Amino acid sequence: MTTTSLREHTVTVAGKPIFYTETGSGPAVVMLHGGGPGASGVSNYSRNIDAGAQRFRVIVPDLPGYGRSDKHIDQSDPFGYLANMIRGLLDALDVESAHLVGNSYGGAAALRLALDTPHRVDKLVLMGPGGIGTTRGVPTEGLRALLSYYGGDGPSRDKLAAFIRTYLVYDGTSVPDELIDLRYAASIEPDVVANPPLRRPSGPTALRTLWRMDLTRDSRLKRLATPTLVLWGRDDKVNRPSGGPLLLNTLPNAQLIMTSRTGHWLQWERAELFNQLVTEFLSERSAFA
Repeated sequence: MTTTSLREHTVTVAGKPIFYTETGSGPAVVMLHGGGPGASGVSNYSRNIDAGAQRFRVIVPDLPGYGRSDKHIDQSDPFGYLANMIRGLLDALDVESAHLVGNSYGGAAALRLALDTPHRVDKLVLMGPGGIGTTRGVPTEGLRALLSYYGGDGPSRDKLAAFIRTYLVYDGTSVPDELIDLRYAASIEPDVVANPPLRRPSGPTALRTLWRMDLTRDSRLKRLATPTLVLWGRDDKVNRPSGGPLLLNTLPNAQLIMTSRTGHWLQWERAELFNQLVTEFLSERSAFA
């Protein structure tokens, strides 16, 4: 777990409060968390922040809709909205460019930010990112479980525990009750229950939204020269591991590492390996380059 002293701040971006923590010094690394119920920046990267802070200025925001940040998201273009808000955070911190590390939902936001404004992103690390074929065909079991959390009988601790231990990790017994409790409490905040941040698009604009959320349809992807490290658990039940080779074969400057006996939370399940790979990749004289 994180032992480094974290500095907590809230800044205003586009009139909305965005909460973030930071620690360390050096080149800026922004870690963007996933979109599961009750997610937050620090809980998502609790096993990675300390390692990153030894070499970098680590900035860990709560994405809009989560944690202590504003609960509004533009549901007509979620990834574009998140990218704009994170870019606004960089502006507020006077950070001209940064490395972006993104897991799942946060990975989609990081990739969209790089596509929209590549000069603001030095290097990308994407772990099982969303938006890579996730809006085509039948959703995975994990994605269905995620999107249905607030439906039916509504959220419950049992439902959240089943989701995390079944779909986010390979070995469900590795997830402590304390983490379930923390995320459950966050998932039932009234503002979140009334306006879940991650939901299945509906209404007359649903198809357009799904199109926007499928980043593989973006013609800019094959021209994005940003050095990118793609990490994917072979046993990911939320976002299909086939997305890894797809990105490797589309992005002109990508590396791909896939690990066995690993689910959607590679940065949590394989923390030591993740920390080593990311530190090396983001270093100035990386062997990946």
